[in-house]
Amino acid sequence: MEINIGNVVENYRERIQRLALFDPLYALSRKGMKDDKGKEVDYFSFGLLTLLFFFENMLIRNKKTGVKELAAFLQELSKDEITMDIIGFERVARTIIDTFRPPTGKRNSKTFFNWETKKQETVQYSVLKAAKADLETNTQYYTLDEQGLELIFATKEYFNEFQLSINQLVLRKQLEKGEFSGALRQIDEMNLDVKNLQDRIVRIKHEVNRNIVSNETYERYKNIIEDINNRLQMEDEEFEELKTFVTETREKIASDLSKSEDRKAYELIIQIDKELGEVHYNHRLLFKDSIILKTSALQAAQESLYYVGIDSFNFNQEITSRVFSSPIPLGETRTLIEPFLYLEKSKVWSPLTVFSHQKIEKLDKEERINDFLAVTSDEEAKLDIKLQSNNYKVIGSIILMAMKAENEITLERIVEFMKDNAYAEILNHRSFYDFFIILHQKSPVVMEVQEDQEEGIFGQVYKLLIKKGKKLYVEELDTILKVTDRFEIKNMSFRLEEY
Repeated sequence: MEINIGNVVENYRERIQRLALFDPLYALSRKGMKDDKGKEVDYFSFGLLTLLFFFENMLIRNKKTGVKELAAFLQELSKDEITMDIIGFERVARTIIDTFRPPTGKRNSKTFFNWETKKQETVQYSVLKAAKADLETNTQYYTLDEQGLELIFATKEYFNEFQLSINQLVLRKQLEKGEFSGALRQIDEMNLDVKNLQDRIVRIKHEVNRNIVSNETYERYKNIIEDINNRLQMEDEEFEELKTFVTETREKIASDLSKSEDRKAYELIIQIDKELGEVHYNHRLLFKDSIILKTSALQAAQESLYYVGIDSFNFNQEITSRVFSSPIPLGETRTLIEPFLYLEKSKVWSPLTVFSHQKIEKLDKEERINDFLAVTSDEEAKLDIKLQSNNYKVIGSIILMAMKAENEITLERIVEFMKDNAYAEILNHRSFYDFFIILHQKSPVVMEVQEDQEEGIFGQVYKLLIKKGKKLYVEELDTILKVTDRFEIKNMSFRLEEY
C-alpha cells in the first residue's frame, strides 16, 4: 500500500510555524551571562518563566507588566540560586523581552523550504507585544501576543479552573481578528466550562458539609472556596469587557451593510452577542452560588465544628472529677474553672450621656402621608394632556408671530422676541423647553392631523401650521442658550417649507 505524499506534507507551513515559536527560547539558551559568584545564568529557563509570568498577569488582569516588574519577579524567584542585584536582573529581563520582541519593530521570522508548495517561504510570529505605556515615568508595558499564548499552551495541557479564563482570552483574539464562526465554537466550549464549574461547586458544597471535622480541613476548604470565588470574579469582569467589545463591533458592522459579507458578519455577531449573554448569565448564577458557598456553607460548617467540640467535651469528667478527686490548691482550681464562668457584668451610667443626641418628639401626633406614587385616573390624565396642549398652542402662536413673513428663525430670536413682548414669564416654565425638545425629535414634522391626533398633545399646534400649509424642520445648532438662571437649552433653527 503506497503512502499518499499529499497527506504527509499537508499543512506543512502551519507545522513549521508552530515549531518556530520555540526558536526564541533556544536563542536565549545560547546567550552567556554569569552572576556575581560566577554561576551561569540559565536564560532558557528564565525565558519560559517570563512567558508564564506574563500569562499569569493576563489571567489576573494585571496590565502593568514591564521590565522592572519582570526583573523583580525573577529576582524573588531565584534569590537562593542566582546572586545578582536588581540592575543585573533588569539587564536579563531586557534581553529576554528583546529576544521575544525585537527592538527593531520587526516580527520574528523563520525562512524554510515548503515541501507542500515546493517554494522557499517565510513565516512570521510575535510572542510579546507592546501594551499601554506610562508616559509620566516613560515606562513601556508588555503582554503576550497570540503566538505567545500558543507557545504557553504547547508546554502544558490546561484544564479545570484555568480553562474558562483561557477560552475568554482566545475568544477576544478571535473577535479582534473577525473570526466569528470560530468565536461561536469558543462560546460553546465556555458554556461547557461553566457547567463543569457548576458541578465542581456542588461537589465542594457536599464535601464541606460532610468532611469538615477539624480546623485544618476547614482552612483547606476555605482557601479552595476563596480561590474559586476570586477567579469567578475576575472572569465576570472579563465577561463585561467582552460584552462591551461585542456591542461596539456590532455597531461598527451595522453602520455599513452594503456587502453580503458584512451582512453575514452582522448575523454572526448578533448570534455571538446572544449566546455570550446566555453564558454570562449562567456564569453570574455560578458566581452567586460561590458567594453563598463562601458565606453560609462555610459558616454552617464552622458552627458544626464548634458543636462537635462541645459534644465531645465531658464537663463532669474533665472539670468536676478533676476538681474533687485531686488535691489541688484553691488558686489552681479557680484557674481551671475560670474559662467556664460568666464575665463580670456591671451596669453604670456615664455623665457624657447628657451630651448625646436627644430624641425630639412633636406635640402634634397627627400622621401626615404624602403619596407621591399615586397613579392618576384617566380623567386627570386627559386633563393634563389638554392643559399641556393649550400651553403648546400658545408657544406655537408666539413662534408664528416672531417669524412674521419669514420661513426660518432661530430659538435665540424667539427668546428675544418673547422677552421684548411681555412673554418672558413663559420662559420660566418647563413646558416651553419640552416643546422644542419634542419637536426636534419629531423633525421633520408633516402637518397632517389624524383623527387620533386631534386630541393629542400637539394637535392644536399642527392645526396652526396646517393653515399655513407648511412642513416644519427643526435642526440643532452649536451654541447653548442660557435662557434663565434655571434653564439652558441648545440653540435650534426652525424652517417652514411648502408640502
